[in-house]
Amino acid sequence: MVKKLLIYMPALDEQETIESVLNALPKTYDGFKEIELLVVNDGSIDETANAAMLAGATVVNHSQNRGVGKAFQTALNYALQTKADILVSIDADGQFDATQINEMLQPILDNRADFCIGNRFWKGGPEKMPAIKYWGNKRISKIVSLISKTKIEDASCGFRAYSKDCLFRLNLQGEFTYTHETILELLHKGYRVTQVPVRVTYFDNRVSRVANNLLGYAIRTSIIIFKSLKDYKPLQFFLGIAFFVLFIAFLIGGFVLVHWFNSGKITPYKSFGFIALSLCGMAVVIVTLAFIADMLNRIRENQEKILYLTKKKYFEKN
Repeated sequence: MVKKLLIYMPALDEQETIESVLNALPKTYDGFKEIELLVVNDGSIDETANAAMLAGATVVNHSQNRGVGKAFQTALNYALQTKADILVSIDADGQFDATQINEMLQPILDNRADFCIGNRFWKGGPEKMPAIKYWGNKRISKIVSLISKTKIEDASCGFRAYSKDCLFRLNLQGEFTYTHETILELLHKGYRVTQVPVRVTYFDNRVSRVANNLLGYAIRTSIIIFKSLKDYKPLQFFLGIAFFVLFIAFLIGGFVLVHWFNSGKITPYKSFGFIALSLCGMAVVIVTLAFIADMLNRIRENQEKILYLTKKKYFEKN
């Protein structure tokens, strides 16, 4: 029997819903001796913390809003410190069906997966979800799928479950969000994922705490995703940039060369020739940087293995 299940919710000004959402959670789960509810109060200015405590949750407070990525890191550290065997994350606004937590847990308990992510799009776009948000989520999922070489249907869903070994392995950097970074990191490290169809309800006039500005959300999540690509596949990342720069150099240089063949001189395009040569030099520098980054990545991977073993030894002992 697995010892402890930790169910975590990030919360920002959720006093109207959080108590009812916590009370609606199933009280028992097959295979667990201990169940703890954790709310990370991410700088709320209302009575979210008190409402969560009244519902029996442990509350960890951030003095100011730090983002759902930082809130998840707080939950991750708490899970390790309290020896949780599985961590489940679910939103505090009640949009997910909490009775599906068992469906999230089962693949991990059956050793069919190391982590599970919810799929809100198993029947297409959910009712009342704005079409632009659905389109944006699918585009982000395609990028994550391309980088991870695993088809991910819903990379942004916050309803998830993680095994203890995944918790030891995660070393996250992003503060704005964590959903894409965790997928890329865990798949890169060889962990198995299962995608669970989940029911979701979008309420009228509900404003997302994360994606309330779609352009800003797209920019910030793209930065996190491409930082992850740089970290996990630096050789491909920098070589891709180098070949792009070299391609531009060949286009410009080819134009100057054709003009020279036709006219016997490079004027008035002499500056274009210097630009092409400069871009070729830049490409060589980036290729060199690519191999240096690949070498540093090997060092980072070894350090992460040491950190993983250190975490296991420390948290399993204490």
